[in-house]
Amino acid sequence: MAHAVVILAAGLGTRMKSRLPKVLHPLLGKPLVGYCIDTAFASGAEKVVVVIGHGAEQVRQTFAGYPNLSFVVQEQQLGTAHALAQAQPVLADFQGPIVVTQGDTPLTRVETLTGLVDTMQKERAGMALLTMRLEDPTGYGRILRDEQGQILGNVEQKDATPAELAIREINPGVYCFDGSLWEKLKLVDNRNAAGEYYLPDLIRIYREAGQKIASIESKDTGELLGVNSRAQLAQVERVLLERLRSHWMTQGVRMIQPETIYIEPSVELAPDVTLWPGVILRGSTRLGEGVEVGAYAVLIDTVVEAGGKIKSHTVCEEAYVSSGADAGPFARLRPKAHLEPGAHVGNFVELKNARLGRGAKAGHLAYLGDAEVGEESNIGAGVITANYDGQRKHKTIIGKRVFVGSNSVLIAPITLEDDAFVAGGSGINQDVPAGALAIARERQRNIEGYVKRKRGETQ
Repeated sequence: MAHAVVILAAGLGTRMKSRLPKVLHPLLGKPLVGYCIDTAFASGAEKVVVVIGHGAEQVRQTFAGYPNLSFVVQEQQLGTAHALAQAQPVLADFQGPIVVTQGDTPLTRVETLTGLVDTMQKERAGMALLTMRLEDPTGYGRILRDEQGQILGNVEQKDATPAELAIREINPGVYCFDGSLWEKLKLVDNRNAAGEYYLPDLIRIYREAGQKIASIESKDTGELLGVNSRAQLAQVERVLLERLRSHWMTQGVRMIQPETIYIEPSVELAPDVTLWPGVILRGSTRLGEGVEVGAYAVLIDTVVEAGGKIKSHTVCEEAYVSSGADAGPFARLRPKAHLEPGAHVGNFVELKNARLGRGAKAGHLAYLGDAEVGEESNIGAGVITANYDGQRKHKTIIGKRVFVGSNSVLIAPITLEDDAFVAGGSGINQDVPAGALAIARERQRNIEGYVKRKRGETQ
Protein backbone atom coordinates (compact mmCIF):
# COMPACT_ATOMS: atom_id res chain seq x y z
CA MET A 1 0.00 0.00 0.00
CA ALA A 2 1.34 3.42 -0.93
CA HIS A 3 2.23 5.72 1.92
CA ALA A 4 2.43 9.46 2.51
CA VAL A 5 5.17 11.37 4.33
CA VAL A 6 4.76 14.44 6.53
CA ILE A 7 7.95 16.41 7.21
CA LEU A 8 7.88 18.64 10.29
CA ALA A 9 9.91 21.72 9.35
CA ALA A 10 8.26 24.67 11.11
CA GLY A 11 10.90 25.29 13.80
CA LEU A 12 12.33 28.78 14.23
CA GLY A 13 15.95 27.65 14.40
CA THR A 14 16.92 30.51 16.71
CA ARG A 15 20.24 28.85 17.57
CA MET A 16 21.34 29.16 13.94
CA LYS A 17 21.59 32.95 14.50
CA SER A 18 20.46 33.61 10.95
CA ARG A 19 17.70 35.34 9.00
CA LEU A 20 17.58 32.34 6.68
CA PRO A 21 15.00 29.71 7.75
CA LYS A 22 16.78 26.81 9.40
CA VAL A 23 15.50 24.24 6.91
CA LEU A 24 16.95 26.25 4.00
CA HIS A 25 20.50 26.36 5.31
CA PRO A 26 22.75 24.77 2.68
CA LEU A 27 24.20 21.35 3.33
CA LEU A 28 26.68 20.35 0.61
CA GLY A 29 24.95 22.64 -1.85
CA LYS A 30 21.35 21.64 -1.11
CA PRO A 31 18.85 23.08 1.41
CA LEU A 32 18.64 21.03 4.60
CA VAL A 33 15.01 20.01 4.15
CA GLY A 34 15.69 19.13 0.52
CA TYR A 35 17.37 15.93 1.68
CA CYS A 36 14.26 15.00 3.69
CA ILE A 37 11.99 15.69 0.70
CA ASP A 38 14.14 13.65 -1.68
CA THR A 39 14.33 10.76 0.79
CA ALA A 40 10.54 10.83 1.20
CA PHE A 41 9.95 10.55 -2.55
CA ALA A 42 12.70 7.94 -2.91
CA SER A 43 10.88 5.79 -0.33
CA GLY A 44 7.93 5.58 -2.72
CA ALA A 45 5.69 8.16 -1.06
CA GLU A 46 2.58 9.00 -3.04
CA LYS A 47 2.26 12.36 -1.32
CA VAL A 48 4.71 14.47 0.66
CA VAL A 49 3.56 17.29 2.95
CA VAL A 50 5.98 19.75 4.53
CA VAL A 51 4.81 21.62 7.63
CA ILE A 52 6.49 25.03 7.56
CA GLY A 53 6.46 28.11 9.77
CA HIS A 54 9.30 30.64 9.87
CA GLY A 55 10.06 31.90 6.35
CA ALA A 56 7.17 29.89 4.90
CA GLU A 57 6.99 31.73 1.59
CA GLN A 58 10.74 31.46 1.06
CA VAL A 59 10.55 27.71 1.61
CA ARG A 60 7.64 27.38 -0.83
CA GLN A 61 9.53 29.26 -3.53
CA THR A 62 12.66 27.18 -3.07
CA PHE A 63 10.77 23.96 -3.83
CA ALA A 64 8.22 25.25 -6.32
CA GLY A 65 7.59 22.81 -9.11
CA TYR A 66 8.00 19.57 -7.15
CA PRO A 67 5.11 17.23 -8.16
CA ASN A 68 2.99 15.74 -5.34
CA LEU A 69 4.62 18.09 -2.81
CA SER A 70 2.38 20.18 -0.57
CA PHE A 71 3.04 22.78 2.11
CA VAL A 72 0.99 23.65 5.17
CA VAL A 73 1.77 26.37 7.68
CA GLN A 74 1.93 26.05 11.46
CA GLU A 75 1.20 29.62 12.49
CA GLN A 76 1.91 29.06 16.22
CA GLN A 77 4.66 26.77 17.51
CA LEU A 78 2.59 24.64 19.91
CA GLY A 79 4.46 21.37 19.63
CA THR A 80 5.04 18.46 17.27
CA ALA A 81 1.53 16.99 17.54
CA HIS A 82 0.05 20.39 16.73
CA ALA A 83 2.42 20.67 13.75
CA LEU A 84 1.32 17.28 12.40
CA ALA A 85 -2.35 18.23 12.78
CA GLN A 86 -1.83 21.01 10.22
CA ALA A 87 -1.38 18.35 7.53
CA GLN A 88 -4.82 16.82 8.05
CA PRO A 89 -6.65 18.94 5.42
CA VAL A 90 -4.21 17.72 2.75
CA LEU A 91 -4.25 14.05 3.80
CA ALA A 92 -7.78 13.65 5.19
CA ASP A 93 -8.80 11.38 2.32
CA PHE A 94 -5.52 9.47 2.12
CA GLN A 95 -6.05 5.81 3.03
CA GLY A 96 -2.48 4.51 3.35
CA PRO A 97 0.09 4.68 6.17
CA ILE A 98 1.41 8.11 7.10
CA VAL A 99 5.12 8.44 7.89
CA VAL A 100 6.31 11.42 9.95
CA THR A 101 9.88 12.69 9.83
CA GLN A 102 11.77 15.75 11.03
CA GLY A 103 12.89 18.46 8.59
CA ASP A 104 16.22 18.94 10.36
CA THR A 105 17.44 15.32 10.11
CA PRO A 106 18.82 15.17 6.57
CA LEU A 107 20.68 11.87 6.96
CA THR A 108 17.59 9.70 7.46
CA ARG A 109 17.82 6.76 5.07
CA VAL A 110 15.20 5.60 2.57
CA GLU A 111 15.43 2.11 4.10
CA THR A 112 14.39 3.54 7.46
CA LEU A 113 11.15 4.96 6.11
CA THR A 114 10.24 1.86 4.12
CA GLY A 115 11.22 -0.31 7.09
CA LEU A 116 8.77 1.50 9.35
CA VAL A 117 5.94 1.05 6.85
CA ASP A 118 6.71 -2.65 6.37
CA THR A 119 7.06 -3.29 10.11
CA MET A 120 3.75 -1.64 10.97
CA GLN A 121 1.92 -3.59 8.30
CA LYS A 122 3.55 -6.96 9.05
CA GLU A 123 2.89 -6.65 12.77
CA ARG A 124 -0.58 -5.22 12.19
CA ALA A 125 0.27 -2.37 14.53
CA GLY A 126 -1.49 0.96 14.83
CA MET A 127 1.79 2.79 14.78
CA ALA A 128 5.51 2.11 14.46
CA LEU A 129 8.41 4.25 15.57
CA LEU A 130 12.14 4.35 15.12
CA THR A 131 14.42 4.08 18.14
CA MET A 132 18.17 4.18 18.63
CA ARG A 133 20.62 3.86 21.49
CA LEU A 134 23.06 6.66 22.27
CA GLU A 135 25.95 6.87 24.70
CA ASP A 136 24.75 10.37 25.55
CA PRO A 137 20.96 10.62 25.07
CA THR A 138 20.73 14.17 26.44
CA GLY A 139 17.99 16.20 24.79
CA TYR A 140 16.00 13.28 23.41
CA GLY A 141 12.81 11.65 24.63
CA ARG A 142 13.43 8.28 26.34
CA ILE A 143 11.62 5.06 25.35
CA LEU A 144 9.83 3.29 28.21
CA ARG A 145 9.33 -0.49 27.89
CA ASP A 146 7.75 -3.18 30.06
CA GLU A 147 9.43 -6.42 31.15
CA GLN A 148 8.41 -8.12 27.90
CA GLY A 149 10.04 -5.33 25.89
CA GLN A 150 6.77 -3.81 24.71
CA ILE A 151 6.80 -0.03 24.34
CA LEU A 152 4.83 1.68 27.10
CA GLY A 153 5.51 5.28 26.21
CA ASN A 154 7.96 8.10 25.73
CA VAL A 155 9.10 10.62 28.32
CA GLU A 156 10.61 13.94 27.31
CA GLN A 157 13.88 15.17 28.81
CA LYS A 158 12.11 17.98 30.70
CA ASP A 159 9.64 15.57 32.31
CA ALA A 160 11.92 12.60 33.02
CA THR A 161 12.89 11.31 36.46
CA PRO A 162 16.57 10.59 37.24
CA ALA A 163 15.97 6.88 36.56
CA GLU A 164 14.33 7.66 33.22
CA LEU A 165 17.16 10.02 32.26
CA ALA A 166 19.54 7.05 32.57
CA ILE A 167 17.75 5.22 29.74
CA ARG A 168 19.87 5.20 26.57
CA GLU A 169 17.18 4.16 24.08
CA ILE A 170 15.78 7.34 22.60
CA ASN A 171 13.00 8.49 20.31
CA PRO A 172 14.42 10.53 17.40
CA GLY A 173 10.96 11.46 16.12
CA VAL A 174 10.34 9.23 13.09
CA TYR A 175 6.97 7.47 13.04
CA CYS A 176 4.45 5.61 10.92
CA PHE A 177 0.70 5.77 11.70
CA ASP A 178 -2.41 4.04 10.43
CA GLY A 179 -5.53 5.78 9.14
CA SER A 180 -6.89 6.47 12.64
CA LEU A 181 -4.16 9.06 13.20
CA TRP A 182 -6.30 12.17 12.83
CA GLU A 183 -8.90 11.07 15.39
CA LYS A 184 -6.22 10.12 17.90
CA LEU A 185 -4.38 13.44 17.42
CA LYS A 186 -7.42 15.18 18.91
CA LEU A 187 -6.77 13.32 22.19
CA VAL A 188 -3.26 14.75 22.68
CA ASP A 189 -3.15 17.38 25.46
CA ASN A 190 -0.49 19.82 26.65
CA ARG A 191 -0.29 18.89 30.33
CA ASN A 192 3.48 18.80 30.57
CA ALA A 193 6.42 20.94 31.66
CA ALA A 194 6.63 22.75 28.31
CA GLY A 195 2.89 23.22 27.81
CA GLU A 196 3.19 21.71 24.31
CA TYR A 197 1.30 19.07 22.35
CA TYR A 198 3.76 16.19 22.11
CA LEU A 199 3.64 13.74 19.22
CA PRO A 200 5.01 10.86 21.38
CA ASP A 201 1.83 11.04 23.48
CA LEU A 202 0.24 9.07 20.65
CA ILE A 203 2.06 6.00 21.98
CA ARG A 204 -0.13 6.06 25.09
CA ILE A 205 -3.26 6.93 23.10
CA TYR A 206 -2.78 4.03 20.65
CA ARG A 207 -2.14 1.64 23.55
CA GLU A 208 -5.29 2.75 25.33
CA ALA A 209 -7.17 2.05 22.10
CA GLY A 210 -5.86 -1.53 22.26
CA GLN A 211 -3.57 -1.17 19.23
CA LYS A 212 -0.04 -2.53 19.04
CA ILE A 213 3.03 -0.27 19.00
CA ALA A 214 5.80 -1.63 16.77
CA SER A 215 9.38 -0.37 16.55
CA ILE A 216 12.61 -0.77 14.63
CA GLU A 217 16.02 0.20 15.96
CA SER A 218 18.54 2.11 13.86
CA LYS A 219 22.14 0.99 14.27
CA ASP A 220 23.44 4.09 12.46
CA THR A 221 23.82 6.75 15.11
CA GLY A 222 24.65 9.33 12.47
CA GLU A 223 21.41 8.74 10.57
CA LEU A 224 19.24 10.85 12.82
CA LEU A 225 21.58 13.65 13.79
CA GLY A 226 19.46 16.78 14.06
CA VAL A 227 20.53 20.29 13.11
CA ASN A 228 19.73 23.06 15.55
CA SER A 229 22.98 25.03 15.43
CA ARG A 230 25.87 25.84 13.12
CA ALA A 231 28.03 23.34 14.99
CA GLN A 232 25.47 20.57 14.44
CA LEU A 233 25.20 21.51 10.77
CA ALA A 234 28.97 21.06 10.47
CA GLN A 235 28.72 17.71 12.27
CA VAL A 236 26.06 16.45 9.84
CA GLU A 237 28.14 17.74 6.94
CA ARG A 238 31.11 15.69 8.12
CA VAL A 239 28.99 12.55 8.27
CA LEU A 240 27.53 13.14 4.80
CA LEU A 241 30.95 13.90 3.31
CA GLU A 242 32.36 10.70 4.77
CA ARG A 243 29.47 8.75 3.23
CA LEU A 244 30.05 10.34 -0.17
CA ARG A 245 33.81 9.81 -0.11
CA SER A 246 33.42 6.17 0.91
CA HIS A 247 30.81 5.61 -1.80
CA TRP A 248 32.97 7.00 -4.60
CA MET A 249 36.08 5.18 -3.46
CA THR A 250 34.15 1.90 -3.62
CA GLN A 251 33.28 2.90 -7.21
CA GLY A 252 36.95 3.13 -8.18
CA VAL A 253 37.78 6.77 -7.48
CA ARG A 254 41.21 7.50 -6.02
CA MET A 255 41.26 10.16 -3.33
CA ILE A 256 44.60 11.31 -1.93
CA GLN A 257 43.93 12.48 1.63
CA PRO A 258 40.16 11.95 1.23
CA GLU A 259 39.38 13.82 4.43
CA THR A 260 40.38 17.06 2.67
CA ILE A 261 38.07 16.63 -0.34
CA TYR A 262 34.71 18.43 -0.52
CA ILE A 263 32.12 16.81 -2.78
CA GLU A 264 28.39 17.43 -3.19
CA PRO A 265 25.79 14.67 -3.69
CA SER A 266 24.94 15.94 -7.18
CA VAL A 267 28.49 15.29 -8.47
CA GLU A 268 29.13 12.25 -10.71
CA LEU A 269 32.50 10.49 -10.90
CA ALA A 270 33.71 7.69 -13.19
CA PRO A 271 36.19 4.95 -12.23
CA ASP A 272 39.89 5.87 -12.11
CA VAL A 273 39.24 9.54 -11.40
CA THR A 274 42.06 10.89 -9.23
CA LEU A 275 41.43 13.68 -6.75
CA TRP A 276 44.40 15.35 -5.07
CA PRO A 277 44.12 17.03 -1.63
CA GLY A 278 41.86 20.03 -1.16
CA VAL A 279 39.73 19.48 -4.27
CA ILE A 280 36.23 21.02 -4.21
CA LEU A 281 33.55 19.51 -6.47
CA ARG A 282 30.15 21.22 -6.53
CA GLY A 283 26.83 21.26 -8.36
CA SER A 284 26.37 19.16 -11.48
CA THR A 285 30.08 18.54 -12.00
CA ARG A 286 30.78 15.33 -13.93
CA LEU A 287 34.23 13.75 -14.30
CA GLY A 288 34.90 11.05 -16.88
CA GLU A 289 37.08 7.98 -16.59
CA GLY A 290 40.72 8.67 -15.78
CA VAL A 291 40.28 12.40 -15.13
CA GLU A 292 42.84 13.88 -12.76
CA VAL A 293 42.06 16.96 -10.66
CA GLY A 294 45.04 18.65 -9.02
CA ALA A 295 45.33 19.95 -5.50
CA TYR A 296 43.00 22.75 -4.40
CA ALA A 297 41.16 22.94 -7.70
CA VAL A 298 37.51 24.07 -7.58
CA LEU A 299 34.99 22.69 -10.09
CA ILE A 300 31.39 23.96 -10.15
CA ASP A 301 28.84 22.64 -12.67
CA THR A 302 31.74 21.54 -14.86
CA VAL A 303 32.15 18.57 -17.20
CA VAL A 304 35.55 16.99 -17.77
CA GLU A 305 35.52 14.17 -20.31
CA ALA A 306 37.55 10.99 -19.96
CA GLY A 307 41.26 11.68 -19.92
CA GLY A 308 40.92 15.41 -19.30
CA LYS A 309 43.15 17.02 -16.71
CA ILE A 310 42.62 19.91 -14.31
CA LYS A 311 45.85 21.01 -12.66
CA SER A 312 46.26 22.47 -9.20
CA HIS A 313 44.57 25.67 -8.03
CA THR A 314 42.39 25.93 -11.14
CA VAL A 315 38.82 27.26 -10.83
CA CYS A 316 36.17 26.06 -13.31
CA GLU A 317 32.53 27.17 -13.33
CA GLU A 318 30.03 25.93 -15.93
CA ALA A 319 32.95 24.86 -18.12
CA TYR A 320 33.47 21.94 -20.48
CA VAL A 321 36.83 20.21 -20.86
CA SER A 322 37.09 17.57 -23.58
CA SER A 323 39.17 14.40 -23.62
CA GLY A 324 42.87 15.11 -23.73
CA ALA A 325 42.45 18.79 -22.88
CA ASP A 326 43.99 20.31 -19.77
CA ALA A 327 43.77 23.50 -17.74
CA GLY A 328 46.05 25.03 -15.17
CA PRO A 329 47.74 25.32 -12.86
CA PHE A 330 46.11 28.56 -11.63
CA ALA A 331 43.76 28.85 -14.60
CA ARG A 332 40.20 30.15 -14.46
CA LEU A 333 37.45 28.80 -16.70
CA ARG A 334 34.33 30.92 -16.32
CA PRO A 335 30.84 30.05 -17.61
CA LYS A 336 30.69 28.70 -21.18
CA ALA A 337 34.41 28.09 -21.41
CA HIS A 338 34.91 25.09 -23.70
CA LEU A 339 38.15 23.24 -24.39
CA GLU A 340 38.06 20.87 -27.35
CA PRO A 341 40.23 17.71 -27.40
CA GLY A 342 43.91 18.45 -26.89
CA ALA A 343 43.40 22.14 -26.10
CA HIS A 344 45.62 23.60 -23.41
CA VAL A 345 45.06 26.48 -21.01
CA GLY A 346 48.03 27.32 -18.80
CA ASN A 347 48.74 29.29 -15.68
CA PHE A 348 46.92 32.58 -15.11
CA VAL A 349 44.78 32.24 -18.23
CA GLU A 350 41.11 33.23 -17.92
CA LEU A 351 38.36 32.12 -20.30
CA LYS A 352 34.78 33.38 -20.37
CA ASN A 353 32.26 32.31 -23.01
CA ALA A 354 35.24 31.19 -25.07
CA ARG A 355 35.94 28.07 -27.08
CA LEU A 356 39.42 26.72 -27.80
CA GLY A 357 39.55 24.39 -30.78
CA ARG A 358 41.31 21.07 -31.03
CA GLY A 359 44.98 21.45 -30.09
CA ALA A 360 44.73 25.22 -29.51
CA LYS A 361 46.94 26.66 -26.78
CA ALA A 362 46.90 29.63 -24.42
CA GLY A 363 49.95 28.96 -22.31
CA HIS A 364 49.98 31.75 -19.78
CA LEU A 365 48.80 35.20 -18.69
CA ALA A 366 45.95 35.68 -21.16
CA TYR A 367 42.27 36.69 -21.12
CA LEU A 368 39.93 35.28 -23.75
CA GLY A 369 36.36 36.49 -23.43
CA ASP A 370 33.55 35.99 -25.97
CA ALA A 371 36.00 34.30 -28.31
CA GLU A 372 36.29 31.42 -30.77
CA VAL A 373 39.81 30.07 -31.21
CA GLY A 374 40.40 27.64 -34.09
CA GLU A 375 42.35 24.41 -33.94
CA GLU A 376 46.13 24.48 -33.54
CA SER A 377 46.14 28.25 -32.90
CA ASN A 378 48.56 29.68 -30.36
CA ILE A 379 47.76 32.55 -27.99
CA GLY A 380 50.86 34.21 -26.58
CA ALA A 381 51.50 35.52 -23.07
CA GLY A 382 49.72 38.72 -22.15
CA VAL A 383 47.14 38.52 -24.95
CA ILE A 384 43.66 39.84 -24.20
CA THR A 385 40.45 40.07 -26.16
CA ALA A 386 38.95 43.49 -25.50
CA ASN A 387 35.36 42.27 -25.67
CA TYR A 388 33.46 44.99 -23.76
CA ASP A 389 33.00 48.57 -24.95
CA GLY A 390 31.33 49.78 -21.77
CA GLN A 391 27.83 48.94 -22.98
CA ARG A 392 27.90 45.75 -25.04
CA LYS A 393 29.96 42.57 -25.41
CA HIS A 394 31.58 41.80 -28.79
CA LYS A 395 33.06 38.62 -30.22
CA THR A 396 36.55 37.72 -31.36
CA ILE A 397 36.89 34.99 -33.99
CA ILE A 398 40.30 33.41 -34.45
CA GLY A 399 40.73 30.87 -37.25
CA LYS A 400 42.89 27.76 -37.53
CA ARG A 401 46.67 27.79 -37.01
CA VAL A 402 46.68 31.47 -36.06
CA PHE A 403 49.62 32.82 -34.08
CA VAL A 404 48.94 35.76 -31.75
CA GLY A 405 52.16 37.23 -30.38
CA SER A 406 52.68 38.12 -26.75
CA ASN A 407 51.18 41.25 -25.21
CA SER A 408 48.72 41.86 -28.05
CA VAL A 409 45.23 43.31 -27.69
CA LEU A 410 42.46 42.05 -29.99
CA ILE A 411 39.76 44.73 -29.98
CA ALA A 412 36.42 43.10 -30.74
CA PRO A 413 34.47 42.69 -32.90
CA ILE A 414 37.26 41.24 -34.97
CA THR A 415 38.17 38.21 -37.08
CA LEU A 416 41.61 36.68 -37.57
CA GLU A 417 41.38 34.29 -40.51
CA ASP A 418 43.21 30.97 -40.86
CA ASP A 419 47.03 31.08 -40.66
CA ALA A 420 47.09 34.79 -39.71
CA PHE A 421 50.10 36.01 -37.72
CA VAL A 422 49.87 38.87 -35.20
CA ALA A 423 53.17 40.43 -34.19
CA GLY A 424 53.82 40.74 -30.48
CA GLY A 425 52.75 43.97 -28.80
CA SER A 426 50.11 44.80 -31.41
CA GLY A 427 46.77 46.47 -30.79
CA ILE A 428 44.58 44.91 -33.48
CA ASN A 429 41.24 46.57 -34.29
CA GLN A 430 40.75 45.42 -37.90
CA ASP A 431 40.21 42.00 -39.41
CA VAL A 432 43.33 40.11 -40.47
CA PRO A 433 43.16 38.16 -43.77
CA ALA A 434 44.22 34.53 -44.06
CA GLY A 435 47.99 34.09 -44.00
CA ALA A 436 48.67 37.80 -43.38
CA LEU A 437 51.03 39.37 -40.86
CA ALA A 438 49.41 42.09 -38.75
CA ILE A 439 51.60 44.66 -36.97
CA ALA A 440 49.94 47.46 -35.06
CA ARG A 441 52.47 49.29 -32.92
CA GLU A 442 54.55 52.46 -32.93
CA ARG A 443 57.86 52.14 -34.79
CA GLN A 444 60.77 51.86 -32.38
CA ARG A 445 63.19 54.82 -32.12
CA ASN A 446 66.53 54.75 -30.31
CA ILE A 447 67.65 58.19 -29.09
CA GLU A 448 71.41 58.14 -28.62
CA GLY A 449 72.82 59.76 -25.48
CA TYR A 450 69.40 60.27 -23.90
CA VAL A 451 70.21 58.68 -20.52
CA LYS A 452 73.41 60.68 -20.02
CA ARG A 453 71.66 63.96 -20.81
CA LYS A 454 68.74 63.09 -18.55
CA ARG A 455 71.03 62.29 -15.63
CA GLY A 456 72.91 65.56 -16.16
CA GLU A 457 69.69 67.54 -15.97
CA THR A 458 68.74 65.78 -12.74
CA GLN A 459 72.08 66.57 -11.12
